[in-house]
Amino acid sequence: MAQQPLTQEQIRNFVLPAHGNLEVVQQLLAEEPRLLNEKYLEFDETALEAASHVGNRAIAQFLLDQGAPMNIYTAAMFGLQAEVAAFLDQDPKLVNGNGVHGISLLFHAALSGNVEQAEMLAQRGNNQNPDQPLLAAAMYGRTAMAKWLLERGADKTAKNFRDQTALDIAQLNEDQALIELLS
Repeated sequence: MAQQPLTQEQIRNFVLPAHGNLEVVQQLLAEEPRLLNEKYLEFDETALEAASHVGNRAIAQFLLDQGAPMNIYTAAMFGLQAEVAAFLDQDPKLVNGNGVHGISLLFHAALSGNVEQAEMLAQRGNNQNPDQPLLAAAMYGRTAMAKWLLERGADKTAKNFRDQTALDIAQLNEDQALIELLS
């Protein structure tokens, strides 16, 4: 007997927790392994893409370990410079590419805090706006990355979807090094 196709509701119930709830992701994938690489159409993202654009390394690593295919945005989020370079060698246009929700490759790189990776992207022609990546760097306490982005013209007054600046985020996180850099 053939299995019933997965519904968008099932996929939604897997992809949404992939932004931040490892336990639920593990449980749902154990119950239904076919969910691993399915795309939730309304958000146009897979669970791996969801975990990657919010910088959730634990969930992304779990999904990779289960067989989800690595992509350039996940590699950038992890700071895997050699893997990012390999993707760019295959398709140089990706250097200014955007992942799900139009989130830039530079944003994903900023999540990693790997300044060498960001510099490699710049050397290969990345010219994406540094404003949102600055917010990503602040979110994860990536002071060196924030400094690098500011040197490339990131706007300290740019705001995230919660109407917060990088300084607001640093203050909420009580990150003195970032507070000093952004003040």
